[in-house]
Amino acid sequence: MTPERLRAFCLEFNASVEEFPFGPEISVFKVLGKMFALTTLDGQPLTINLKCDPDEAIRLRGTHPAIVPGWHMNKSHWNTVTVSGVPDRLLREMVEDSYDLVVAGLPKADRLRLDRP
Repeated sequence: MTPERLRAFCLEFNASVEEFPFGPEISVFKVLGKMFALTTLDGQPLTINLKCDPDEAIRLRGTHPAIVPGWHMNKSHWNTVTVSGVPDRLLREMVEDSYDLVVAGLPKADRLRLDRP
């Protein structure tokens, strides 16, 4: 997946936005002010930090060398994924799961507004 496709995919989710709170080179994708993905789109290699269920995070790390505990993140809840090291389908599923986990933590009114009860 290219950096452009990764950015476009992250922005496909309801109410998702790209912000740069850590400087112009670090893209932070948020939903209603809560981060679900963090990446340096011009990084070599291209990596992305994604929120993950703690048990699933351990499973993914054990089966994919390109998935490691989240760099500069809570290592129980975040993974750092080297994009070229995982199939596009898995990457897309992980981005969507990250978005869904963040949305699940939002107040009910916000979840309903996003059409994700």
